[in-house]
Amino acid sequence: MTESKTETLQYRFDGPDHLPVLILGPSLGTTWHMWDRQVPELTQQWRVFRYDLPGHGGAPAHPGGSVGDVTARLLATLDGLGVQRFGYAGCAFGGAVGIELALRHPERLASLALIAASPRFGTADEFRQRGVIVRTNGLDPIARTSPDRWFTGGFAAAQPAITEWAVQMVRTTDPGCYIAACEALAAFDVRNELGRVGVPTLVLVGSDDQVTGPAEARTLVAGIPDARLAVVPGASHLVPVEQPGAVTDLLVRHFTTAWQPAPDATGQTLLPGVPGLPGKPVPAAAPVTAPVAEIAPAVTQPQAAHGRPDPYEAGLKVRREVLGDAHVDRTLADADDFSGDFQELLTRYAWGEVWNRPGLDRRTRSCVTLTALVAGGHAEELAPHLRAALRNGLTPAEIKEVLLQAAVYCGVPAADRAFRIAQQVVREETTPSE
Repeated sequence: MTESKTETLQYRFDGPDHLPVLILGPSLGTTWHMWDRQVPELTQQWRVFRYDLPGHGGAPAHPGGSVGDVTARLLATLDGLGVQRFGYAGCAFGGAVGIELALRHPERLASLALIAASPRFGTADEFRQRGVIVRTNGLDPIARTSPDRWFTGGFAAAQPAITEWAVQMVRTTDPGCYIAACEALAAFDVRNELGRVGVPTLVLVGSDDQVTGPAEARTLVAGIPDARLAVVPGASHLVPVEQPGAVTDLLVRHFTTAWQPAPDATGQTLLPGVPGLPGKPVPAAAPVTAPVAEIAPAVTQPQAAHGRPDPYEAGLKVRREVLGDAHVDRTLADADDFSGDFQELLTRYAWGEVWNRPGLDRRTRSCVTLTALVAGGHAEELAPHLRAALRNGLTPAEIKEVLLQAAVYCGVPAADRAFRIAQQVVREETTPSE
C-alpha cells in the first residue's frame, strides 16, 4: 500500500509573526517578486505570504496539472506551516487559485481579491496553442512578447528596466511547468459556479488590460454575490507592477474593511496621491497618478444544476479539448436536421465513451488516430487531428516518427500525402505570432 504526498510550493513570509496572514498569488510566467512593491505597506497590518508557481522563480519543476492541483499544493504548504485562515489576493493564474479556494475551501478564506482574473481565461484553444509554441520553440517567443501582454505601451517604453525584468522572468521559467499551467488555464471554467463564492471579494482590473479586461471583471462581479469592482486607469494586465501604489491602496482598503462581512457599497471612491513603493528585484518605476476605483453593485447569476454528467456533455468537453473550440464550433454550426444526429452520435460515443476512457492517455490516442487515418486514406481528417496531436503533447519530431512508422505499414503514397499535410500544419501551429 502506497500513499502519495501532495507537493508543496516555494514560498516566503514577510511581516511580523503575530499578524493575520495575507496571501499574494502570482500570474503565469511571473514570480513572487511581482508583489515586491506592495509588501512594505501590507506588512504593516498583515503577515504576507507569497508563493511561486511550480517551475517559476527557481521553484522545483513539478508541473501542476490543474488549478485545483496548484490550490491543493498551496493548502498543503499552509497546513505544514500551521496557517488555517487567511486573506487571499491573486493575479491572473493566482486569481484562478483564489476562486478555487473560495469554491472548494471557503472555510479557509477570510476575504478575497481577484486581480486581472476571469472565470474563464480566453479560450482553451488559445492556451493550448501557446503550449504547442513553447513545446516546439521554447519560452523565448513567449518571453519576448510578454511586455506587450502585460504592460501599456507607454509604460513599457518609459520603464525599459522593468520590461527587461519581465522578459527574463519568463525566460527562466521551466518550459514543462509553463505548458502545464497553460493546460490548467485551458481547462479552467467556473462561470456556472460563481454564485457559490461566499466571501467578500474585490475584483480589480486595469482599464487597458487586453488579456482579462474590464468585461471579464464585470462578469466576475455580476456572478459573485458580494463583490465590488475597481478599475485602475492607465494599467494593463500586470497591474500590481504597472500601478503599484494604486493596487496597494485598494488592497489595504478591501482587506481592512472586508475581513469581516463587507457592507453594501455603491458609487465611486477617489484614491489619494500614491507614492512610489521600492522593491528589490523589481526595478524602480516613476510615481503613478491616482486612479479612480469604480465600485459596482453585485448582481447574482443563476447557478447551474449539478448532477452526473451525461456522456454527451463529457464528450463535447473532450471533443473541444482535443480538436479545439473553433473546429468544433464550425462543425456543429454546419450540422442541420440531416446531419445533426450523426454529430450527436460522434460526440456521445466517439468522444464521450472512447476518447474519455482512462486506459490510454491522449498522446497515445493521437498516435493511434493518426496511424488509422493514414491507413484508411482519410486525408481530409488529418489536419484537425494533427493539430489535436500537438495540443495533446506530441512534438513535431514525434509526429514525424508516427508518420514514418505508418509509411512502412500503411504504404508510401498514403504517408507521402500525410507528410505534406503535416508539414503545413506544423508550420502554421508552431510559428510564433509576431
